[in-house]
Amino acid sequence: SQVSGRALEDSIRISTGFPDMENTYASMKSLRYDVVVDVLPEVKWNPENGYKNLKIAVEIDREIDVQTAAEWELRRRLKSLGALRIVTDRGLEVGDVAVLDISAETIEDDESVARTIPSAESKGFQFDTEDDSNVLPGFIDSILGIQRGETKSFPYVFPDEWKQDLRGVRAQFTVECKELFYRDLPELNDSIADKILPGCATIEEASLLLFRHDEERTLPLLFFISFSGLCDPQVRETLLQKYVEVEETAREQATDNAILDQLQKLVEVDIPPSLLEEQGRELYGAQLLQIQANEKKLGEEQLASLSSPKAVNRFVESQRENITRIVKQNLAVGDIFRRENLQIPTEELVKEVEDSIAEFQRYRQEYDEKRVKSQVQEVLEGAKVLEWLRARADIRYTTK
Repeated sequence: SQVSGRALEDSIRISTGFPDMENTYASMKSLRYDVVVDVLPEVKWNPENGYKNLKIAVEIDREIDVQTAAEWELRRRLKSLGALRIVTDRGLEVGDVAVLDISAETIEDDESVARTIPSAESKGFQFDTEDDSNVLPGFIDSILGIQRGETKSFPYVFPDEWKQDLRGVRAQFTVECKELFYRDLPELNDSIADKILPGCATIEEASLLLFRHDEERTLPLLFFISFSGLCDPQVRETLLQKYVEVEETAREQATDNAILDQLQKLVEVDIPPSLLEEQGRELYGAQLLQIQANEKKLGEEQLASLSSPKAVNRFVESQRENITRIVKQNLAVGDIFRRENLQIPTEELVKEVEDSIAEFQRYRQEYDEKRVKSQVQEVLEGAKVLEWLRARADIRYTTK
């Protein structure tokens, strides 16, 4: 009764050994045993109510200026007019296109290789060295000079701005170059202006149409120029709105990450082991769903291996520091939600639970509906708290 309402689900365990229970029953004809349970820990704020006057510095990516955007798009369109030729006498250079097989494994403190990193693996990956938007920072530098048929191996530490479950993880990458091409491009002059952008007579005219100057700010129109309906005002405005939404989402995500990082620094909490294990399982489950979504042909044997308790435990142990940080953030957010009496609409919770269950069913993952509801509610509460904090925090933005 002393822990009623505070006991953590699935943390109850019998501490009395079986021989003791057997002896007690033999002598007293009754079964008695002791039970140990983890309880929801108390969150202490330092300073008290420190979350109410947060001062947050958010670092965001440098905005692309109009000229850079126009040059980027001109280059992209020029490349589409060129041809790929096989490289026979040298290694990889910036500007080339390579077909790569990539694999990665974690490196433990004793320098031993521990486990593969499925999300970092790719077969037949077509890598454009002029487009580093979908590869790890520094990846290009690590493979420059690699030749067709050659394999390179190099250590790598995932950066703090990478996916949460890989931040700070030490890894050993192995890259095999299957094919290597260079681009044979036409000369950029007025003779190909119409091919760069239909209806244009000069390269200068094409360049001018690749961007638009807004009265308040300059925006690169990277969405506009891929459509033949460029001159349709309705199309332009729709795509502009899409760009603005994407930009705003990225800014909000960076802000939320900065707020969460600040919150976990303001709380003191004694985290019970069951909470760490539960959070680790949730993170691993999310990673497994992502792997299944990316790897459509993941076999049942591979899936069983990745889902094994041993694989889950390895993940939890290797990510303990990161998991601890996330648990502290979650506890801080939950405490704010209760302190400020925030609410989640019932219909919103029901819909999100249904969507989450459908996702589990889609990838044939086992799930506990009660646990799914609890996890979804935690996510929605987090979103509500972050919205509340953003409206009250002193937020300053800087560019990288």
